[in-house]
Amino acid sequence: MRAVISSLILVIVAFPCLLRASSRPQVPGMFIFGDSLVDNGNNNGILTLARANYMPYGIDFSHGVTGRFTNGRTTVDVLAQLLGFSDFIPPYSTTRGSALLRGVNYASGAAGIRDETGNNLGDHWPMNRQVQNFARTVEQLRMYFSGNRRSLNNYLSKCIFFAGMGSNDYLNNYFMPQYYTTSREYSPRAYAESLLQDYSLQLKQLYDLGARKIVVSGVGEIGCIPYEIARFNNNNDNNDNSSSRTNRCNEAINNAIRMFNSALVKMVDRYNSGELRGAHFVFVNTQRSSKNIVNHAKSYGFKVFDKGCCGVGRNNGQITCLPLQLPCENRDEYLFWDAFHLTEAANIVLAEKAYSSKLCSDVYPMNIRQLARM
Repeated sequence: MRAVISSLILVIVAFPCLLRASSRPQVPGMFIFGDSLVDNGNNNGILTLARANYMPYGIDFSHGVTGRFTNGRTTVDVLAQLLGFSDFIPPYSTTRGSALLRGVNYASGAAGIRDETGNNLGDHWPMNRQVQNFARTVEQLRMYFSGNRRSLNNYLSKCIFFAGMGSNDYLNNYFMPQYYTTSREYSPRAYAESLLQDYSLQLKQLYDLGARKIVVSGVGEIGCIPYEIARFNNNNDNNDNSSSRTNRCNEAINNAIRMFNSALVKMVDRYNSGELRGAHFVFVNTQRSSKNIVNHAKSYGFKVFDKGCCGVGRNNGQITCLPLQLPCENRDEYLFWDAFHLTEAANIVLAEKAYSSKLCSDVYPMNIRQLARM
């Protein structure tokens, strides 16, 4: 008997991957919509300045350079791992056939809710285009369910849908008056309402196509990214503590973002109350969670909040990382990877909060783990 137990222990130690292989994801698939915060390579083959398929992007990523706008994993990469997927959700641009069943990432750098958002950077897939691409995916998936719509709908109803839109509608639209007219046409509140009208229609389209478990990520503290700090502040470059960062943020932008996020929560409540039958929406409060990281920096290990780990100009905040540029060495201590995007270390914290936090101030009205179990 002792020899049998010893043999079993030897098998487990020698072949730990056997245990992992036997486990199954908590949901059958994950479908992702968004911008550069979650893009994993869809922009690589199009004519745009919004691309990251060169070093030092991906310097800490297991697959190397892929087009992810960070040094390692994005928030949705970490979420996929937390949900039990054995590999990351692949980009739509390179995924075909039965691989679609595990889910697809449709996100595109510079994309927004509005079609014109991000045009200053070149080509991209706005949310409307991403929804269209998902509709094409649904048509391709029919063959794997023998054309049975009910079976396909049953499968899609168990999948997680993640949508993170709105950042560029402010960064590369409303607060870029030299290129766009929206700030002259709308007050901040009216603009937020206009965005939510469009966004709600897009999310309803996903619902009509079969989505039922839908995570919507709020817009983060855009007024506190290195790009905005570099534009609106000229002093105290070497002061990295959290209080100075708060004082130096562009609160006009942050206040506009709060209006959008507040309206997004109301939309979630409306859809969960029965307006979309059978749907379960979750709101991820990225704005509040990022502020919490700064306020409790020591517990998370972050020391630098207003500078990019790589980039150009004041606070490394004027443009993204240059090709082959050497980034900072202490990347886990930086909140931001470049002028706009978070480091892998920050993405891990945000993803874990969204997945398992019990605080409604982080994720509402439930966390993603609870959503997956429904």
